[in-house]
Amino acid sequence: MTAQLPTTPATPATPTSPATPTPEEPRRGRARVVDLVVRVWRALLAWLVDHRYAVLVANLVGQIGIVGTGGAVRLTGSGLGCSTWPQCEPGSFVPQFHAAVTYHPFVEFGNRLMTFVLGFVAIAVAYVVWRDRTRARSFRLLGWAPLGGVAAQALIGGVLVLLELPPILVSLHFLISMALVALSLVLVHRDREGDGPPVALLDGATRALTHVLAVLLVVVLVLGTLTTGAGPHSGDDEVGYRLAVDPLLMTKIHAAAVWAFAAVLLVVVWRTRAAAGRPDAARTHRAALVLVALTVLQGSIGYVQTATGLPVALVNLHLVGAALLTAGTTRVWLCGRRRDEAAPAVPTAPAAPATTPA
Repeated sequence: MTAQLPTTPATPATPTSPATPTPEEPRRGRARVVDLVVRVWRALLAWLVDHRYAVLVANLVGQIGIVGTGGAVRLTGSGLGCSTWPQCEPGSFVPQFHAAVTYHPFVEFGNRLMTFVLGFVAIAVAYVVWRDRTRARSFRLLGWAPLGGVAAQALIGGVLVLLELPPILVSLHFLISMALVALSLVLVHRDREGDGPPVALLDGATRALTHVLAVLLVVVLVLGTLTTGAGPHSGDDEVGYRLAVDPLLMTKIHAAAVWAFAAVLLVVVWRTRAAAGRPDAARTHRAALVLVALTVLQGSIGYVQTATGLPVALVNLHLVGAALLTAGTTRVWLCGRRRDEAAPAVPTAPAAPATTPA
């Protein structure tokens, strides 16, 4: 028989404790998150650059849209809905819910949010335009105009609240918006042009009429601002009529300026009709026809709102119409000339060194 060796009892397996993370692992996790954020950010910037024209159009739409939201603030009497600035209420940047709260703070706060959105779009405009070193410096500098304008408008809006809607600043607030609409349209138009010197596409008289049209637009906008300021929509129920002028008289003066604008526009349409067969000049005629439609629509709204007691919806539509009229007039003015690609600089040969006789 073979001897049987004693067997030792098997030791029970001890459960393995989870491996403690090394200090490097959290750092690797953070690095992966940072790397993902950087890649997404770079992809976003690349997308913006590849879609520059869409960014410029979005800025134009936003500049027109904020006229509507700003008009809603004034027309609903919400100009002082947020009692302070940059906060909405003391100690809070957002409206507070309580028993006595109305809709006014939310209307005013919504317009402030729109300013932030427009600010982000303006930053994108500045980035995609300024970084293009192939374009002229004048075009690249123009890319900063929306950002500067939005910052100025935010500052003026804050002063308006702190000073309880002074009439001059309220009017300036609107007129700066019109200037930003015009500059935004210039950016959209110039993006599809070259950087060469402007070449007139119209005869001298017709080109001069487009200049007159632009000047009359400024007159119409200023008189329209004064007319609205003489009306009942001051921006706050306690402020009342902002300007101590006769509303009916201002309405008549404003209407006369609009009729003068329309008359000059019809002459431009008539004088550019012969250019419709020339592709390089036909766009002026088309732009003028679009402006005629906008002018008829804007004038109709103006007369209807006056005859119906200035309802809020029509007055706000009239404000947006003023922005569209500004864009349309700017377009007509720009279409009267073209810019070709700038001629590349011809490098000059270095001068031969002077030789002295031996």
